[in-house]
Amino acid sequence: MKRLLKFFRGYRKECVLGPLFKLLEASFELFIPILVRQIIDTGIPTGDTAYVRMRVLLMAALAFTGLVCSLTAQYFSARAAVGFATRVKSAVFSHVQGLSYTEIDRLGVSTLITRLTSDINTLQGGVNMVLRLFLRSPFIVFGAVIMAFTIDVRSAATFAVTVLLLSLVVYGIMLITIPMHKKVQNDLDKVTGSVRANLNGVRVIRAFGLEDKEKEHFGKANALLLKMQILSGRLSALMNPVTYVLINLGLCFLIGQGGSAVNSGRLTQGQVVALINYMSQILVELIKLANLIVQLTRALACAGRISSVLEEESSMNDGEKEYGGNGGAASLRFENVAFRFADSGGDAVSDVSFELNAGETLGIIGGTGSGKSSVANLIPRFYDATSGSVSINGTDVREYRLKSLRDHIAVVPQRSVLFSGSVRDNLKWGKKDATDEELFEALKQAQAYDFIMEKEGGLDYTVAQGGSNFSGGQKQRLAIARALVRQPAILIMDDSTSALDYATDAALRSAIKNMEKRPTTVIVSQRSASIMHADKILVLDAGKPVGLGTHEELLKDCPVYREIYESQFGAEK
Repeated sequence: MKRLLKFFRGYRKECVLGPLFKLLEASFELFIPILVRQIIDTGIPTGDTAYVRMRVLLMAALAFTGLVCSLTAQYFSARAAVGFATRVKSAVFSHVQGLSYTEIDRLGVSTLITRLTSDINTLQGGVNMVLRLFLRSPFIVFGAVIMAFTIDVRSAATFAVTVLLLSLVVYGIMLITIPMHKKVQNDLDKVTGSVRANLNGVRVIRAFGLEDKEKEHFGKANALLLKMQILSGRLSALMNPVTYVLINLGLCFLIGQGGSAVNSGRLTQGQVVALINYMSQILVELIKLANLIVQLTRALACAGRISSVLEEESSMNDGEKEYGGNGGAASLRFENVAFRFADSGGDAVSDVSFELNAGETLGIIGGTGSGKSSVANLIPRFYDATSGSVSINGTDVREYRLKSLRDHIAVVPQRSVLFSGSVRDNLKWGKKDATDEELFEALKQAQAYDFIMEKEGGLDYTVAQGGSNFSGGQKQRLAIARALVRQPAILIMDDSTSALDYATDAALRSAIKNMEKRPTTVIVSQRSASIMHADKILVLDAGKPVGLGTHEELLKDCPVYREIYESQFGAEK
């Protein structure tokens, strides 16, 4: 939680004024039993109606002033809590954006979603409750005990014993429930992950008729979460009944002791009523405090989870050099490169070496899991090579500033992702200040111009969430157009033409080859037709290079490439 305190900057005034007005309200509340005692002991026995009326009006004034203070405190507390949560959410989101793929893979997408939503919302509620009640409730409790001592020391001892016993109960339950609330949030991560996987793969699940199996899997995760929530809830729920029992036992003892004191003349009736009122105030405040403790334990558990994300340091250090290209294509070199994923037992790729001149095209081909995408991901530093070096224009990519490097590289990933908005908005992800002419040119090069112009509004046509109103091939072409708008020095197409027919694929490759500012292109594909015209082809098998050369050279000298080619085109051809 200490790491998160800095996000209260800018809301210090609210953090002071909120509790301060609550303390003012509490102070006014402590005077009420005194006024009731005066009415009973002085006003009623003497029949002084003016005295009684004055005390009643004073009580009403205190109640109204307390209401105003309470509303003011609520305003400042809510303002501080919402502002704090907004800053935390922005900081966590920004921090996650700066993490490398390695950290994101380790943390997991589902847990990051939970921490950015549920955890921060719980923390916001906890901050609001703390600012409102953390000082007010103890102030009322101890204030009532002190006021009771001013009335009668012997009777006030009951207050001290009751408060001590309640403090032990609250501390004990809090000690047990904090780890349980952390476990609940971890189980919520699993449920979120299950929901996310099901929603993303709903078509596949239905295609294989596995709805019942997925329902069962989700049911188990949900049941585990429910079981843990019920267990932690039951323990937290003990707080209120235990509080009621202890306070009412103290109240019964106080009434019995007070009755004896009135009969003996040691206390007046008004003093006994005042003592009972103070005990009732303690009861109400301790119930509030018990609920605050439950909320606080949840908030602290969530704060720890949020802090752990902020403490996660990127394994990728930013370089100091600016990319010094002249706006044209870049040369690319891999030298004895090896890479392994975190916590992996072996290298995903190893001993990869090749050199690509500016403007040339490299095709990367191999079986599933051969490391094709891993090689491509090393170029823009989505991951860093475990050993060896990746160089662009003769400089190791680790020496470049990440933003400067990635501003000159365009990546079209395997899974084409479009965002809600217009076609124009999506294309301008590649270049914010792109003109319509540049967008049209990129659409033509990506073979997407015709079907976009057929849509109502053209560039202003609305893209649904995830691009669900486009086919797979159309989404791929729009993703390629988005990359081409940037006019990159290096273009990486990671199996991004798998949904295109051969004619469209060929037209796309021809358009890229004939671009005025032709980029150095890396094409990852499982189709020989997509890479056979490349200047160089890298063949991977089980993470190791088994061939490097042109299409004709590899047909003669590389059995793996020849096998892939013949499986797609036939041995005779």
